[in-house]
Amino acid sequence: MKAQIRKIIVQVDEVHIEMGKTISPPTRRALAMAVIHNPLAGSYAENLDGLIAIGEELGGLLGDKCVKALGIAPGEAQSYGKAAIVGEAGEIEHAAAILHPKLGAPLRVAVEKGAALVPSSKKRGTLGTAIDVPLGHKDAAFVRSHFDAMEARVSDAPRANEIVVAVVVTDSGRPLARVGGLQAHEAKGIDGLR
Repeated sequence: MKAQIRKIIVQVDEVHIEMGKTISPPTRRALAMAVIHNPLAGSYAENLDGLIAIGEELGGLLGDKCVKALGIAPGEAQSYGKAAIVGEAGEIEHAAAILHPKLGAPLRVAVEKGAALVPSSKKRGTLGTAIDVPLGHKDAAFVRSHFDAMEARVSDAPRANEIVVAVVVTDSGRPLARVGGLQAHEAKGIDGLR
């Protein structure tokens, strides 16, 4: 099953000054969202394979859009995350089907590697509902400087029969990160943790 996409939104957030200190280079996060038709809205279905296939399609599409929006090579991506908001005629499991089984593999291709799990969140909502897309370092979950989130919201979505699917990719951690722990340049990215 192929996604029926009503619209795609791409945003880049750049922080140049934090607490009066210049951030150089600026920290940058790119958000790409697809508003899609939920083919299972309004009915229960035991088989969620169609939504799983849509997740696989959107992982690469949205990941590529984020990398391009940042203007970086895939290997320069540092952290990522994913989220979904299901309209009221759907169920949370529809978001899980899109986000979990297959979205991650093409997203990892888009950001080159990605040994760590992709942080995720999901909820049910209506027009303009916001969701925080959690972020973590793409290769080493223990890199604390990259624990972050970016809010995702579409003013006219999700409609009852839609799902908003969001992916965030960054080229940096938080501005002025200083809580210690494993540093990004120390990460090995072999086990997804360190």
